[in-house]
Amino acid sequence: MVMKRFIFGLFYVCVCLFFTSACTSGSNPERGHKPLLKADSTGISVHILGTIQDGGSPHIGCDRQCCKALFDQPDASRKVVSLGIIDHKAGLRYLIEATPDLPSQLQFWRSKCGARFKSILPDAIFLTHAHIGHYTGLMYLGREALGAKDIPVFAMPGMKKFLATNGPWNQLVDLGNIRLRETKADSSIQMSPQLQIMPIRVPHRDEYSETVGFKIFGPNKRLLFIPDIDKWGLWERDIVEELKNVDYALIDATFFADGEINRPMAEVPHPFVEETMALLDHLPASEKKKVFFIHFNHTNPLLDSNSVAALKVDSLGFNIAQYGMEIKL
Repeated sequence: MVMKRFIFGLFYVCVCLFFTSACTSGSNPERGHKPLLKADSTGISVHILGTIQDGGSPHIGCDRQCCKALFDQPDASRKVVSLGIIDHKAGLRYLIEATPDLPSQLQFWRSKCGARFKSILPDAIFLTHAHIGHYTGLMYLGREALGAKDIPVFAMPGMKKFLATNGPWNQLVDLGNIRLRETKADSSIQMSPQLQIMPIRVPHRDEYSETVGFKIFGPNKRLLFIPDIDKWGLWERDIVEELKNVDYALIDATFFADGEINRPMAEVPHPFVEETMALLDHLPASEKKKVFFIHFNHTNPLLDSNSVAALKVDSLGFNIAQYGMEIKL
């Protein structure tokens, strides 16, 4: 009798462990969002740490349907646009953009990088321009927060001067929290034998600094990142030609179409997604699939994967960037 009870008890424990394991392996704390892929041990990985426009989502003062529910039930994937680059061979990590969501983005990124990267801080930060969603996360490196030491911050001359001569940002420099490194347009920065990062100028509202995008060169593939640009027709380069020279293009999709916000949209010029798709419509499918739309305003219907707009983007052969995606270069 004792032996029977023992065997039955052992069987019961095994069954419980089996179902617990099954339930755990099937769950995902970020359900509905694409997870990072298994880390490469030698190459370059680019992780999408945010896809939203500077003001975030939900957006301050927004009473529209796109934000109402999010104030009560926030979506953890709604982070301001940012990229994380891992050089697995060199054991180094680089962040593009320091957003207002920096603390949670760095925490999320570290959780996906494995035990090899113990520090939450990247080895360097690259900035595109001086609009609030792209640099204000630097505040978390200061004495009121982390008190970081000598984090290299790569910036164009105007952006560098802005940070060095305006408070509170110059305090980060004076206290040695960050160390400014000047970049030059169309000049590659060799970060390691297998990784180069090149800033490229783009037309945008340059009230406080110039604006750049980045080309990221890995050992096998190339990526173009342009989160902000006024209109493609104002750029001295041809986006069609630029696509030919890269394998992935993460490009400005702030607004899907004209009339999306209740203000003159010329005040905040961006290429509408509809305009970009029309401009690239003649391209073969192999070129279209390189495009990943990113930097979504809170009103952009592409934030809803089941919207008519999102289905249209997919049907035309383009892609919508997702928080947590990994691209291997």
